[in-house]
Amino acid sequence: MEQLYVIYGTEHFLIKQAHEQIIRRALSDEEREWNVSTYDCEETPIEVALEDAETLPFLGERKVVIVKQPYFLTAEKGKEKVEHDVKRLEAYIEQPAPFSSVIFVGSYEKLDERKKVTKALLKKAHVIVAKPLNEKELKQWVKGQCQIDDDAIDVLLTLAGTDLATLSNEIEKLMLFAERRSITADDVRLLVSRTLEQNVFTLVEQIARRNISAALQTLQDLLRQNEEPIKLVALLASQFRLIYEVKELMKTGYGQQQIASMLGVHPFRVKMAASYASGFSEQQLMHILYDLAETDYALKSSAMDKQLSLQLFFLKLQR
Repeated sequence: MEQLYVIYGTEHFLIKQAHEQIIRRALSDEEREWNVSTYDCEETPIEVALEDAETLPFLGERKVVIVKQPYFLTAEKGKEKVEHDVKRLEAYIEQPAPFSSVIFVGSYEKLDERKKVTKALLKKAHVIVAKPLNEKELKQWVKGQCQIDDDAIDVLLTLAGTDLATLSNEIEKLMLFAERRSITADDVRLLVSRTLEQNVFTLVEQIARRNISAALQTLQDLLRQNEEPIKLVALLASQFRLIYEVKELMKTGYGQQQIASMLGVHPFRVKMAASYASGFSEQQLMHILYDLAETDYALKSSAMDKQLSLQLFFLKLQR
């Protein structure tokens, strides 16, 4: 076990998974109850956490001290006016307690390596960067969680999306169902329920294939589930806006990974949008976005039945 860890990034599930793994490696279940402490640097001075780290563990040989949101390692300012003795931290970094593992955990995109304390900590600590996974990494992550067929992974990502917490829950359910065999695509289709966002993806795919009758049927299913028409229009507009942006950026020569970074979305969403983009001209996409804006206005201001307004949008797509 290391005496110092730094875990930072924007993928919250990976951050949680990483520090949970460290705790499990360091302590038994019985020791965990007594020898894990958590401090928030927005509320507590760092020297309080360090004093705890220098105190011998109770009923065990090791302790874990979690230091959350250490904003003094970044260029950010703390929300609260908490005075931190950074010199004290620098001294601890040079000579950490041998019986403690101190984990610095922050949901930051990057740390400020110009700062002396940050530079010293990164040099001495075991560093884990929890960044969003690209499509290849995401599929590898799924494979690392369970025994699953390759085509089942594609279906899982299409139905459940790319949020790791959601995927983890669905994988746990699939593993219980499949027991010791490999999870199949049929298992995924049977057990994984579509989110509203995924149902909207289905609508977009049906529109892209010009299968408006199927899109109207999907719409009716969603309305029977009491989904709000205004929310459906907002999600459709978001998807078609993404398709338009991806189409424009691909035309200028950008790759999917670059586009994902520029638009701040997951690469898998860019891949899906790119597959739909080929089915539309720029003019068609602009017409769809205009019709969605009109539909949104009608839903919010007109006395017309909301479901009828939404159905009229789909009927316009047949022109």
